[in-house]
Amino acid sequence: MEINTVNSIRGKANIPGDKSISHRSAIISSLTENSVAIKNFLFSEDCMNTLEVLRKLGVSIEKINGSIIVHGKGIKKYREPEDILYVGNSGTTIRLLSGVLCASGFNSILSGDSSINKRPMGRIIQPLREMGAKIFGRDNDTRAPIIILKGEKLKGKKFVIDISSAQVKSCIALAGLFAEGATEIIQPEVSRDHTERMLEFFNAEIEYDGKYTRIVPGKKLEGRNIFIPGDISSAAYFVVASLILKKSRLVLKDIGINPTRSHFLDILMKMGANIEIKNRRIMNNEEIADIESSSSFLKGLKIEKCHIPNIIDEIPVLCVAAAFASGETVIEGAGELRFKESDRLNSITSQFRKAGVEVYESGDCLNINGNSKLKPEGGRFESFGDHRIAMSLAILGLKSSGTFRIMNSECIDTSFPGFKYELKNLVH
Repeated sequence: MEINTVNSIRGKANIPGDKSISHRSAIISSLTENSVAIKNFLFSEDCMNTLEVLRKLGVSIEKINGSIIVHGKGIKKYREPEDILYVGNSGTTIRLLSGVLCASGFNSILSGDSSINKRPMGRIIQPLREMGAKIFGRDNDTRAPIIILKGEKLKGKKFVIDISSAQVKSCIALAGLFAEGATEIIQPEVSRDHTERMLEFFNAEIEYDGKYTRIVPGKKLEGRNIFIPGDISSAAYFVVASLILKKSRLVLKDIGINPTRSHFLDILMKMGANIEIKNRRIMNNEEIADIESSSSFLKGLKIEKCHIPNIIDEIPVLCVAAAFASGETVIEGAGELRFKESDRLNSITSQFRKAGVEVYESGDCLNINGNSKLKPEGGRFESFGDHRIAMSLAILGLKSSGTFRIMNSECIDTSFPGFKYELKNLVH
């Protein structure tokens, strides 16, 4: 992908459906005994891999225009797969479905691409094993492929985990749906609660407050139709673009503003961003609103570790905003970024520096010395096969002094098919 300098962006951006909610809507709907219509489903590579795995488990799924219908059959009618369940590059798929398949009563193997098979899986294998699952992984049970063998009924348990991860929490919670006794999960910081909200919407007996989740099995899940809001993580790129470019103004409709996802908007507003949130409402247990943003003079600030789980996917593009802010921005305790599609701390530091941004990596922290008059240098940049790095570099390149050539940009299809065309349509 090549990015050249633009003057401004204006108009209404079409933001695709939320990736996290799309995954969960398909998986949880399959566990009901109802046909569930899911509108505005995200047809990205990651989410399509979730659908394909569900089909291999015997779940019937129809695609009708921009929607899907999942014909839920319940876990007892899942079919033992004939082949390895391939998840591609999707950490959500492999982690959430591992929790489900430990309760399936048959054998299965989950594997992904080279990136997925390097990512840490011990954080789900160990708690599932403590619940009684016969689950194994490569490299001393720390990496995929993951092997799940038919075992005894799972037992609910109380977990105090040392990392705040929505994927880990969701994996354990989904396993807890089919365990004997309650399952409790306590995390050090608040993490995304899409799984809890959807399970509650589908009639599960669950309580949660961000750090604490308790699920009691036994209540039958009742499938209900779902509208997937626009993905706030995808919206973030366009919001930041409108802030750093002169004479820019954007309107983003029907965006999910779940409180465990929207803190990056609060951070940008503390930096001085002109952002308005309008038309707030609730749809299928999720908060939705319209977001309007425009050109702003930004100031650097300190982002503390306790906020990292809430902004984990937005940190790369927040670094773009910080690059054009006046003063220093410090992002603390972001070590979890090392275990994403790439080592994002290293990816940000190496590629942003190449463009002339003063960014420094120190342990689990990032320091960015911003400059409101920055003109990034053009050149050849590596995405490392990481969709969020690729899109953040694209936004950085909008103010460049030369052409930004972003290599391996096809990885963007993981979460935002059509990103470059949407961006091009907004340029003025």
